[in-house]
Amino acid sequence: MDGMVNENMNDEVQYIVIRIGAEHYGINISYVDNIVRMQRITRVPKSQPYYVGVINLRGEVVPVMSLRKRFDLEADEYTGSTRIIILKLEDQSLVGVIVDEVREVVNLDTNTIETPSFKLDENNAAYLAGIGKNGDSLISLLNIENVVGESKAV
Repeated sequence: MDGMVNENMNDEVQYIVIRIGAEHYGINISYVDNIVRMQRITRVPKSQPYYVGVINLRGEVVPVMSLRKRFDLEADEYTGSTRIIILKLEDQSLVGVIVDEVREVVNLDTNTIETPSFKLDENNAAYLAGIGKNGDSLISLLNIENVVGESKAV
């Protein structure tokens, strides 16, 4: 009986907390392949407007998207804190996302993650996997497959 109680208590998922503008978002760490400093991005003509181009990562060409553009925010301002998070998707392809800052890694109890009950417009709702509680703060957890979805045309 006691063993069952303890098992449920360890239902934690690690999220990497990123900052885009004033907002903090969580990305499930299982998607994160690598985090690299901002580097030269080669532009690709006729790609989606939120794609800024491609980078060479260990000899592999990786498309890079701007989360700011994807979320219809003001243009990226690159600083010393800007990073490209390399994500490995379920189909094993890699994609980079530009974030203003990588803040921390947090363990969120799956029982405290709530699906948003408020009405979001459909585009934005698809990007959100849920809201995680980390102490007193709330973190919007991104649905990575939807955020970078329809993007394989690069």
